Amino acid sequence: MSLSACTLIDKPVTVVKPFELNLYLGTWYEIARLDHSFERNMSHVTAQYTLQGSKVVVTNRGFKQDEQQWDEANGKAYFIDGSDQGLLKVSFFGPFYGAYQIHDVIQAPNGQYTDALVIGPNAQYAWILSRTAVINSNTKQGFINKLSALGINTNNLIWVDQGALKDDR
Repeated sequence: MSLSACTLIDKPVTVVKPFELNLYLGTWYEIARLDHSFERNMSHVTAQYTLQGSKVVVTNRGFKQDEQQWDEANGKAYFIDGSDQGLLKVSFFGPFYGAYQIHDVIQAPNGQYTDALVIGPNAQYAWILSRTAVINSNTKQGFINKLSALGINTNNLIWVDQGALKDDR
């Protein structure tokens, strides 16, 4: 069975095209997300994207408030329909892949992507990401408006605490 046959996309959205992976690689801060079990009660969440051959390695890291400890999950991602569009399949749990749809990015004058709006395989998963722990208020509002236009209830967004916290890895 091919990997793409296992990819779930229940709610396709338009994705960034043209997309340049090298402008997306690196560290992102999670500014906001919809609630889901694998990040519940987490603050200080970051995602690191690196390239290994044709695979994008994804390392998500966050502080579990209820357990007072850091947690990390490693996954892999591959492009679904070519590397020129922000549509990837991501897996953290074996052969099952979910869609990672990069719906919008803000690009700095130097070309690097600075902020991103990502929708998962359906409207239950959405993330607002930024290269810094604080996002520009106009960008934030623009992403909120786009989520609303997709039928996603923005009142359900969790605004992730990215304030000071001792990192004792």
